Amino acid sequence: MAAELLSHWPMWVSLIAVLVAIILYMIDRWSMEIVSIGVIAALLVIFAIPGANGTDGDPISATSLLQGFGNPALITIMALLVVGQGLFQTGALDGPTKALVSSYGKRPVSTLLTTFLAVFAISALTNNTPVVIMFLPIMSAIAARMKTSPSRLMMPLSFISILAGMTTLIGTSTNLLAADAYRRIEGQQLGFFEQTPMGIMLAGVGIVYVLGFARFLLPNRETFSEEIVPSGKQFVAQIEVTPDHFLVGKAPIAGMFTDLRDMTVRMIQRGERAILPPFEDVTLKPGDLVIVAATRKALTELLASRPGMLQQIWQGADETESVETGVPQLSLVEAVIAPGSRMAGRTVELLGFRRLTSSVVLGIQRRSRMIRAKLGQIRLDAGDTLLLCGPTSALQGLRTSRDLILLEWSQSEIPITARGQAARLIALGMVIVAATGLTSILIASVVAATAMILLQCLNTRQATRALDLRIFLVIAAALAMGTALEQTGAASLIAHLVVSTASPHGELAILSAIFLSVAILTNILSNAATAVLFAPVALEAAHTAGSEPLPYLLAVIYAANCSFASPIAYQTNMLVMAPGHYRFMDFVKFGGPLIVVIWAAFTLFASWRYGL
Repeated sequence: MAAELLSHWPMWVSLIAVLVAIILYMIDRWSMEIVSIGVIAALLVIFAIPGANGTDGDPISATSLLQGFGNPALITIMALLVVGQGLFQTGALDGPTKALVSSYGKRPVSTLLTTFLAVFAISALTNNTPVVIMFLPIMSAIAARMKTSPSRLMMPLSFISILAGMTTLIGTSTNLLAADAYRRIEGQQLGFFEQTPMGIMLAGVGIVYVLGFARFLLPNRETFSEEIVPSGKQFVAQIEVTPDHFLVGKAPIAGMFTDLRDMTVRMIQRGERAILPPFEDVTLKPGDLVIVAATRKALTELLASRPGMLQQIWQGADETESVETGVPQLSLVEAVIAPGSRMAGRTVELLGFRRLTSSVVLGIQRRSRMIRAKLGQIRLDAGDTLLLCGPTSALQGLRTSRDLILLEWSQSEIPITARGQAARLIALGMVIVAATGLTSILIASVVAATAMILLQCLNTRQATRALDLRIFLVIAAALAMGTALEQTGAASLIAHLVVSTASPHGELAILSAIFLSVAILTNILSNAATAVLFAPVALEAAHTAGSEPLPYLLAVIYAANCSFASPIAYQTNMLVMAPGHYRFMDFVKFGGPLIVVIWAAFTLFASWRYGL
């Protein structure tokens, strides 16, 4: 017995390494990046020992363990993150987002359900990863409208897209891998909608759980910006009405200028005359200066929607609707006038702020009183908050200033909405090409990411920032662990042990045991690896029991899609992890019970559906 155990020591050591890694991920004492690097290093050391061979007698090379870094699924995720960043930078999804958020105010429940239904329907017929990417900003906006944390919506978004993958043959690549095993072993093709009836029932049960228990089991975790950014801070800003300006000829309605959304006009300066509210019989003309009070968000949205206005502010030119290529990528940041600052008591115009700082003042916020004056004529006081606009390099140069305290956490780039249409077409083309099978999601996503950069939807620095190191390392570590379990025979041992244990208790027990085992392993191995391992075992179990093989294959397909209890189980879980500010245990707490619920539902429905 001891000799047999020793002869298979690489298998047992691999199992121990995987279990230790899972425990370390769960206790969350060290970052996931550190644990992932540690696991990879440990596996490299283990299989460098002489005699650490696979089941075929050949050594398990470092190349095999590290091939996850070049895995097509990992490269696809990285490319999709770049595509998603391009959509965000250009504000390409602002239109649908605003429509849904506006609808939420009138019909909150139906809007949320409609959004999840759209995710489900699209994910059932195409790869769900780009679908989740596209809906991430929409869910963030709805969460803000609900005055709740994105953590309450991001995990349901991922889970509903995964549940949709159960319902059609092309729902996930896992289904196609299992169908290929069915074709090779049984000589039969799995129909496109063969799995749909049971898949819809299981998905329905899962969706009821997700929507019903999300508020109780998911954390309401505040984001960093929510903790430190004051809400509703009003800046005094100035808009110069130039010839061909969008405000020329505009008149107020009930004292409000509808083209200046979420802004309060405090004064209109016309030559030497100051026009104060209410603005009766006032029509804006070229040369007018409109003094407004607005939040940073409102000002950002106005600048993003009017690229020519941004050019006017930066270059001092008249507004046009086309932005010259010479205009750099501009950012906004807040800065406070320091106590004892040389800027205190002087106006922006007298200071020559643009010359001194290579940035321009968009707005001034003062808590003590309401300001009604031209922006350049406001005398600065210590404690005033300035909203600055300039290139990132210029803003970084203000870090050493003794006159300004730069609030670096407030820095954000202004979306390049002039490229929004291009970003939408790129993303839509990627989805269509991948969904119709013209090419793989890998090629489609890499080409789309490249197009985003070439068409200036985002720059290389923004693309690099979109590449999440945690996702990269965690997935690479998961693939290394899967390789170790597969090549040492540990995964195959688990599969055959499950079937042999359940066989004496009847066919339904075998199906149920296969489902539960696959559902657990798919959260440790990749779902594709689990499906490839268990599909032949399940079909062999059907032959042994003298039963129809289709229910056994479908059990593997449904269970392999239960990637709910771990962020490393499926790529959409990794995608929502950062926006939702989740920890490893959040997936265990919310996704673990979901696996049990779907397993129980399958066991119940299988006896009726397949006449067992």
